[in-house]
Amino acid sequence: MTDLWSGRADEYRASATHAEGADLDLVVEWCEPAEGVTALDVATGGGHVARRLRECGATVVTVDPAPGMQADTTAFAEDLPFADASFDVVACRIAAHHFADVNAAVREMARVARDKFVLEDNVFFDESSEEAERLRDPSHVRCYSQPEWEVMLEAAGLRVDAKQRFDRRVSLQPWLDRVGCTGADAASVVELLGRRVEGGTMQMSSLVIRGRK
Repeated sequence: MTDLWSGRADEYRASATHAEGADLDLVVEWCEPAEGVTALDVATGGGHVARRLRECGATVVTVDPAPGMQADTTAFAEDLPFADASFDVVACRIAAHHFADVNAAVREMARVARDKFVLEDNVFFDESSEEAERLRDPSHVRCYSQPEWEVMLEAAGLRVDAKQRFDRRVSLQPWLDRVGCTGADAASVVELLGRRVEGGTMQMSSLVIRGRK
């Protein structure tokens, strides 16, 4: 998986979906960045969360399992090489649906957070959409619902104190192109997405959720 994602690094750095948006603004706001705040950006990808936090004065460490993402530390979210409570805040944006063991990852991210954990990820729609996601990108594991995220954070010892859902439409073709999904596979993905696709766009929803120690 790390080699796969290293090959996609430039696409994710350039992706407008990942580089901007009201959801990214909220993730940054809820991290409460400022001078003297230490932050860990898990599965940093194109580094967009880290960049924004640094612009606000926070000291940020990035981690990603793919060497090509050029993070400060190469590691999986399920096994973070940091001591307990190493960072004031831990952030993870639009990545958790790729984690092999999402519960272990949440426990690890909560463990290394001193104060809070801010996560954004795509929301579960239905099983047909999950099949479409896996066909588009075999590294996809699963999207989760808001209640599932609340249970995971609470099981990791966090108190959920804020949550907000974002519903939007994204251009379908760039979403397919970003992971090299073409031809018959792309046609099957569109068919499986069903009513989510309209006029060259796709309905996409994500949840931003914050837990505190």
